[in-house]
Amino acid sequence: MAINYRGERFSGYNKPKRTPGHKTKSHAVLAKEATKVRLVRFGQQGVKGAGKNPKTAKDKARKRSYYARHDAQVNLKQSLVQSIGHTRLSGNGNKQRQCI
Repeated sequence: MAINYRGERFSGYNKPKRTPGHKTKSHAVLAKEATKVRLVRFGQQGVKGAGKNPKTAKDKARKRSYYARHDAQVNLKQSLVQSIGHTRLSGNGNKQRQCI
């Protein structure tokens, strides 16, 4: 089921694709919610992530800042049950950190 939207071809709704020909954005997705359809572009051209095992100081700094920005766990081998135990939902639906 290929979808043509504004001259671009998408494999389906809500499926991101790479856009190497775009001047600034690296990916695009044709988002659909109920009857509303919208083209969303995201990402910066030419940027690579730090990866699982960063080697350069720049990549290590990128990974550290990602963890700080997203309040991510440094120990990735932590089980799902343990991570759920450290996070609870407050009455209004916002996540709050809680040590058990």
